[in-house]
Amino acid sequence: QLVESGGGLVQAGGSLRLSCAVSGFNIGDYTIGWFRQAPGKEREGISCISNTDGTDYVESVKGRFTVSSDNAKNTVYLQMNSLKPDDTAVYYCAADSQTGWGPRNIDCTLLHYPFWGQGTQVTVSS
Repeated sequence: QLVESGGGLVQAGGSLRLSCAVSGFNIGDYTIGWFRQAPGKEREGISCISNTDGTDYVESVKGRFTVSSDNAKNTVYLQMNSLKPDDTAVYYCAADSQTGWGPRNIDCTLLHYPFWGQGTQVTVSS
């Protein structure tokens, strides 16, 4: 089970930290991805993390968002800084048991991701 939290309403330029609390499996053995879906738009993969591969980000959030994990708490975080109105979306975390995407130059956001959280709303006002 994956449970996101930390969403909310923030002004442009502000920050939020999303959490993805995982139960039922060890995040150290999985790739955890962060995705978002804005109204009327397709779901977009924005970041991934795994113990073996490190982290990766889509270009639009590089330098602003940071993904991290706390294996002791079995929780993954997404620190979002310098937020823009275009970042407004429902944010989801998801899990896939596949790792090793780094050395193989695989886009980690395109993994199967059979396990998903319920999402948390992030709204950035201008």
